[in-house]
Amino acid sequence: MKFRTEGLIIREQNIRENDKLIHVLTKSDGVIKAFARGAKSIKDGKSAATALLSYSALTFHTGRESYSVGDARTLHVFHGLRGDVKKMCLAQYFCELALTACPQGKSSEKYLSLMLNSLYLIDTGKRSEKLVKPCLEMRLAAMAGYLPDLIMCRSCGVYTAPTMYFFPRTGDIACCNCRASAPGGAVELSEAALTALRHTVYADDDKLFSFAMSDEGLDMLNRASEEYLKQRFEKEFKTLQFYKTIC
Repeated sequence: MKFRTEGLIIREQNIRENDKLIHVLTKSDGVIKAFARGAKSIKDGKSAATALLSYSALTFHTGRESYSVGDARTLHVFHGLRGDVKKMCLAQYFCELALTACPQGKSSEKYLSLMLNSLYLIDTGKRSEKLVKPCLEMRLAAMAGYLPDLIMCRSCGVYTAPTMYFFPRTGDIACCNCRASAPGGAVELSEAALTALRHTVYADDDKLFSFAMSDEGLDMLNRASEEYLKQRFEKEFKTLQFYKTIC
């Protein structure tokens, strides 16, 4: 049995002399792990289409216990990422997030669209890395079933204040008056940073990246999103740690 779909290569591993094992975030079936035989050779037509961060049209053959790639054709290559070490490291972090949070065996068009849009924005420089990163992190967590409660203070119900606190472990917020009664590990947020954090999970898809804020506010937003993913997925993301060493 075989089927054809589009997908983003989010991991590649060389195996044997000329073969690859790839993970693909596909539009139709979520994350698929497949063998691409002969694809390590640059003479093979599948080589470019199965390279990391290639967006490709692929034909998959289903075996008893595994998938293999038949035909593969490149649809888009993010050249700006491959020519910039910092951007490439951030893109690899995005891929690790996708491997962690995206489903398998079900339609994943929205996940794929989110990844492609995020990569496009950092590839072209149309949005800053510090803005794109928390948008992807928080929206991906929300799509995976970890939607935080950012509507109001968990204790008194106040909607906003000059300083609010986000609790990554519980996914809710508290005002400065109620912080003492909330669990530890709070991330301090200015009013603008809280508005942006709300935007990352509640905004319409086509408006997700449509805001601007100061570097200070973006730093707060990034601390909140990083800690939230760390708590929700219970792991340290090695690609994030490496990205931060070169920033």
